[in-house]
Amino acid sequence: MLSVPESQLVRLLGDWPGAQPAAAPGYARLAAAVRALLLDARLPAGARLPAERRLAAALGLSRTTVAAAYRLLRDEGYLASRQGSGSVTALPPGRLRRHASWVPAVPDDEDALDLALASPEACAELPAAMAAALESLPAYLHGHGYDSYGLPVLREAVARRYTERGLPTAPGQIFVTGGAQHALDLLLRCLVSPLDPVLVESPTYPNALDALARARARVVAVGLAPEGWDIEEFVTALRQILPRLAYLMPDFHNPAGYLMSAQDRAALATAAAAAGTRLVIDETFAELPLGGEPGPALPAPLAAWDPAGQVITIGSMSKAFWAGLRVGWVRADPGLAAQLQAARGPSDLASPVMEQLASAWLLERADSLLPARSESLIRRRDTLAAALAGHLPAWSFRLPAGGLSLWARLDAPVSSALAHAAERHRLRLVPGPRFGTGGSLEGYLRLPFALPEAELLDAAARLAAARASLGPAAAAPMAGTIQMA
Repeated sequence: MLSVPESQLVRLLGDWPGAQPAAAPGYARLAAAVRALLLDARLPAGARLPAERRLAAALGLSRTTVAAAYRLLRDEGYLASRQGSGSVTALPPGRLRRHASWVPAVPDDEDALDLALASPEACAELPAAMAAALESLPAYLHGHGYDSYGLPVLREAVARRYTERGLPTAPGQIFVTGGAQHALDLLLRCLVSPLDPVLVESPTYPNALDALARARARVVAVGLAPEGWDIEEFVTALRQILPRLAYLMPDFHNPAGYLMSAQDRAALATAAAAAGTRLVIDETFAELPLGGEPGPALPAPLAAWDPAGQVITIGSMSKAFWAGLRVGWVRADPGLAAQLQAARGPSDLASPVMEQLASAWLLERADSLLPARSESLIRRRDTLAAALAGHLPAWSFRLPAGGLSLWARLDAPVSSALAHAAERHRLRLVPGPRFGTGGSLEGYLRLPFALPEAELLDAAARLAAARASLGPAAAAPMAGTIQMA
């Protein structure tokens, strides 16, 4: 059984008194903070918490306060007392974890509005793509259907798309996976050993943090600046830490929405080559620019500035076309593709043929299909931004030029408490700390604009009601602003 040391729990709790309603008694605020850690899997179910006396000493509280908090959590079903094991975390009946571990376990309420996932509905052309795939399928039925590298027709389509974006690519450099997360998992299996340093941005994608934790990597986070990447700071980190790997999102960063300039891409690729660091570039959102009017051409993929073959690129169909289309890929040298193929075998033999054929059909028509997707998302982004400015004027955020979410700075460090309060208003949120390490980012919240406009208006009203239920801000409010990223 996993035991959580008091030092680790204190770190995860962070500024727990300031993140909860001030009117609540101390034991209730502590219980709420532990509950929030459980709901978004920062604390796993089935873990043994520190003894009451030890946690009380670590937090500077009376044992009575900790005992009352534990008792409240047991009454709610979040703790179980086991003979010889102390207090063990649990999820109460009715709490379901339908998605990734970092998406909070919530009651099974089909009418709740979901601002947890940044995934819109399928593109309108998906039925046509599946029909075309079915028409092409007979040509593949004579064989066993396994191709662990991916169907040639899809690898050719992906390679052609990279070439069109300014990165000459051969089909032999493409390895097809079951999505971007599968791609990252395979790469970590091949390239990272326990305790290897891996550089990430802060904030970053929670699934990537979970994958790095499973790989037992030593995560080194470099914070993003208000305008995006401080490239000098990232270059310094590469030189001093010499990380084995760096996982970055330069194309409409998730969750912040930033787009890295061509100059910064060149500097980063050069510094990584000098440090011997493999860059893993996640381009999941690269095909979703939201600039509106035609503007300057987007920078080429970061690998176009790669002087030494150190840059590995991950892509996916999930955001631009549909998350239910579980097809992704890795662009790398053929030698690494062979390593990925060997690592894949024990758990996954190949990607589904139908989905690969449909993906190839969509990619071949991407230039004609994606503008409508972007136009729809621009309307949704602007709808949510205007609603937030009206309902929550003390919050601030940048209007991203791409991607699927706003990264909002709150008026107080109440992100975890707000996510819990939002449940009572049938609204699902992921608290800011899930996008970072060490319990930070309580003052931030990712707000996807993947829902239809009418639902986004309703969600903003529910969000404001949830924030009001927490009482006055515990810190001086920020001036409410909307800026273009």
